[in-house]
Amino acid sequence: MNKQIRTRFAPSPTGYLHVGGLRSALYGYLYAKKTGGKFILRIEDTDQGRLVEGATEKILAAMKETGLIYDEGPDVGGEYGPYIQSQRKNEYMKYALKLVEKGAAYYCFCDKERLESLPDVNGARRYDKHCLNLTKEEIKQKIENGEQYVIRQNMPAEGSTTYHDCVYGDITVANSELEDQILIKSDGMPTYNFANVIDDHLMAINCVMRGNEYLSSTPKYNLLYDAFGWEKPMYIHMPVIMRDAQHKLSKRNGDAAYSDFIEKGYLREAVLNYIALLGWSPKNNQEKMSLTEMENLFSVEGINKSPAIFDPMKMNWLNGLYIKEMDFYAFMNYAIPFIQKTKVAGKYDIVKLCKLLQGRIEYFGEIGEKVDFLEEFGEYDTQLFINQKQKSDIAVAATVLPYILETLKKVDVWENSVLYETLKNLAISLEYKNSQILWPARVAISGRDSTPGGATELAELIGKDETLRRIQFSIDLLNK
Repeated sequence: MNKQIRTRFAPSPTGYLHVGGLRSALYGYLYAKKTGGKFILRIEDTDQGRLVEGATEKILAAMKETGLIYDEGPDVGGEYGPYIQSQRKNEYMKYALKLVEKGAAYYCFCDKERLESLPDVNGARRYDKHCLNLTKEEIKQKIENGEQYVIRQNMPAEGSTTYHDCVYGDITVANSELEDQILIKSDGMPTYNFANVIDDHLMAINCVMRGNEYLSSTPKYNLLYDAFGWEKPMYIHMPVIMRDAQHKLSKRNGDAAYSDFIEKGYLREAVLNYIALLGWSPKNNQEKMSLTEMENLFSVEGINKSPAIFDPMKMNWLNGLYIKEMDFYAFMNYAIPFIQKTKVAGKYDIVKLCKLLQGRIEYFGEIGEKVDFLEEFGEYDTQLFINQKQKSDIAVAATVLPYILETLKKVDVWENSVLYETLKNLAISLEYKNSQILWPARVAISGRDSTPGGATELAELIGKDETLRRIQFSIDLLNK
């Protein structure tokens, strides 16, 4: 009988939850749900020097906000706790000493100066097993003398280690490439490499999903499992996420944190949907998916081997689809805080403004650049009147704008539908195409070639007096 799958997401509280981490959490969650397994959250806080206050709370909040509800974790408990690494500190030393007894690990008393004197091979200094042959008496004496030490893994010098990965197949690494890594640091805390093996075993994690940067170091973990006589987990390594063909996505290079996207006005459902596509695609090639749909469609076979390129334009497009499908009042409630940060805050009918915006933005952070022209109207380049698609040019604009001005002065009901019909009728009477009236009017009212809404929608929003003032300004600008 097959064991129930137990996956885990194990972030370090050293900052915000980043895209790569969120993807690891998502895939672990999806695979657990797909197989009827359990998804566990563990906080790996052994690197005490890099901890950021409040980071754990932000990770927990982001998990809940995205709908990645874990079955066991720091705040929900479970039978395999503790779920915060530092709370298991004494356990790690106990297991490290077992390895020392087996000869699979050893005490190392080398100081910083000696370590820095080791040969530098391609930017790395490999430890030379200098302390491996110390006698028990020598070790005891050094400890009694108060000398600082670490405990290192004793890697085999010959042969190779092979394991199977569900995405990349069989991976073989020569043991000579595996350095005697530190398991317990001089402060008594375990390193990441050691703690996650102990934790995974004690928490019955039997499926490890992580980035493919760990492909070559996984043999180190497997040698630890073998030394203890423990069953090794199943491995699923995921492709790296790149900013472009040469650079990994990182905080230094732009938006890599989940919270960055939320602050810029991306919807959490869209962020999660896009991140799912960074390294995985469903068999039916569907791109827009709810979390429930992802659960149903997810398969390990759909995970790619090649790097995933983070494409901001595709993410914007996908987020725009979600915005277009929002209930209007939900959209308005989401948009209001972003509108309040703009120059038009409190100056226009919010319902009319939001109706112009929905369907014309890809993320809410765009609102400022879309609406600020309403308060920034002034001299602009009259070349904007030239639009081949709309059959408009400067001569057409100079001809029709005075007619538009006089016609709109006579309109009593200042509503979009009335204004639109009025300008359509003007086009008929002047024997022009609709676009040859509406495009010049749009430019004349906005001073832009791209606006959220057409000429008559903008006219309704800014009101009759301001519309007429702007058209007169534009006529004067053309006559200069």
